Amino acid sequence: MSRYAPDASADQAAQSRFRPVDSVPSANPAKVDLHSHSTRSDGVMPPAELFQQMTECGMEVVALSDHDTMSGYRELRDLVGDIAGAPQLIAAVEINSIADRDLIEMGVELEEGELHILGYGVDADDPHFLRALESQRDARRVRLMMIIDALRALGKPIDDQIAVVLESDEALGRPHIARAMVAAGHVASVQQAFDEWIDRKGPAYIPRQGMKSRAAIDAITAAGGLPALAHYPAAPEQPELIDLLMGWGLRGLEVYYRRFTPITVRQMEALAAQRGLIATGGTDYHGDGQSYADARSTTEVPREVGDRLIEALGGVGART
Repeated sequence: MSRYAPDASADQAAQSRFRPVDSVPSANPAKVDLHSHSTRSDGVMPPAELFQQMTECGMEVVALSDHDTMSGYRELRDLVGDIAGAPQLIAAVEINSIADRDLIEMGVELEEGELHILGYGVDADDPHFLRALESQRDARRVRLMMIIDALRALGKPIDDQIAVVLESDEALGRPHIARAMVAAGHVASVQQAFDEWIDRKGPAYIPRQGMKSRAAIDAITAAGGLPALAHYPAAPEQPELIDLLMGWGLRGLEVYYRRFTPITVRQMEALAAQRGLIATGGTDYHGDGQSYADARSTTEVPREVGDRLIEALGGVGART
């Protein structure tokens, strides 16, 4: 699923699994958020600022799950003890993995040919894991440069607007491209950039490079983490895919995603229970055009979801 444009690139059946971005606030806004992003990857808010807003919203259990980097988590790990009323912080990462040949041969159609794997409780100082994430970031940068070249060839240059981003060592991604396109005046919004230019059917789209799904699960497991499949609402209709991933070591499923419809959530709850998977959930907050408080207000994640994940990670052994 494209984070910014599920409605634009998914087929009609897939679209029905998602709520509108501007959904009305929930009567039970989340106190648990196990999926969020900062400027260490493709979010717009620095880790400390995002964590402060989480604290002000009364969050109780949170995870900063930046793409392919643990730097934001390590920053928060050093700060959390000094913030009054701070939520419990769980180490996390998100790896956008490429479909293995096994998945392709099964005939499972994946959005953009990839699966997003969340890793909870990973050792943020594990040298082997950090090297694997560094390789992922390198692959991201290669893809970013290819998209920039494609846009230039299409008469939509963003060289000046993207220059500062390219100086960063953090995990780069298409949201950076989209924001640069807005700054250059080529599009009116991040959403339009995805819809018309850089999503799967867009003229400047470049396929992802990097780790495959099994390798991502292996890397998370080797770093002491719990691998969970992120925002994949087709899971209930593809049990053979879930079984294959579980055979590779998958242990969790993102059930309570901000954009899922109530029907989708119920289906995901049933699947997680049937397969014995740990249910997770969160806002997938990035910050384009929305405050954290607004994103949290339209997200429902039961408090016990945080408790069960912490228990699965070993209780006090959860890396915070």
